[in-house]
Amino acid sequence: MTSRLELLPGGGRGGRRTLAETAAAELHQLILSGELPSGTPLRLVELANRLEMSQMPVREGLRRLEALGLVDIIPHRGAWVRELSLEDLHDTHETRLALESLAVRAAAEHFAVADEQKAIAALEEHLRLSRADDSIGARQAHADFHFALYRAGGSQWLARAIEPVWQNSERYRFGSRQTPFQIEQNRQEHQAILDACVARDPDAAEGALRNHLAGAVQRITETMTSKQKGTSP
Repeated sequence: MTSRLELLPGGGRGGRRTLAETAAAELHQLILSGELPSGTPLRLVELANRLEMSQMPVREGLRRLEALGLVDIIPHRGAWVRELSLEDLHDTHETRLALESLAVRAAAEHFAVADEQKAIAALEEHLRLSRADDSIGARQAHADFHFALYRAGGSQWLARAIEPVWQNSERYRFGSRQTPFQIEQNRQEHQAILDACVARDPDAAEGALRNHLAGAVQRITETMTSKQKGTSP
């Protein structure tokens, strides 16, 4: 693979990865892209051959993805890509709402010029890559934008707590292609969150975030329901 996603938004750039980190990132991309669909058995020998590395870093990579909730591992039985379901989607959404509402409120209370600059740069990159139909790059820029806000609140633990549910929610939205209308709608929603943080208005920031997440989960729910019924969304 030529493009590798970072497990942590914006993390690891410019540094050297361990083999386990590389394995986790490669497997992460295969899961998000749908090349390893939900329910797929994850066999060490096959994965090691596919990634051209030994089984040990692949095993550690799978453990890292298990910690993020993307993989299920049962001792003596094996590992599988975790199943997608509407129940899991809504559970993930409610958990994101609880954690990210806290994070964005804290961000709005402490937002600085440097935080604004990071968020603007990430948002501009997200828009550019979305319009270019670069789903991998757009995903990274999207994460960079949100976490630029969340880290502005000053709590490292809160940002870390958001990471697993964020990564699980990415599985539900990563493969969908956006129309120009949806790209512009997303830009406006993100801009509203950023504007509220710049204005240091916690209530407006939380409201804009909740509106953004509600729209996303509604669109994904409609898509999943349509697929289950065998119709087009």
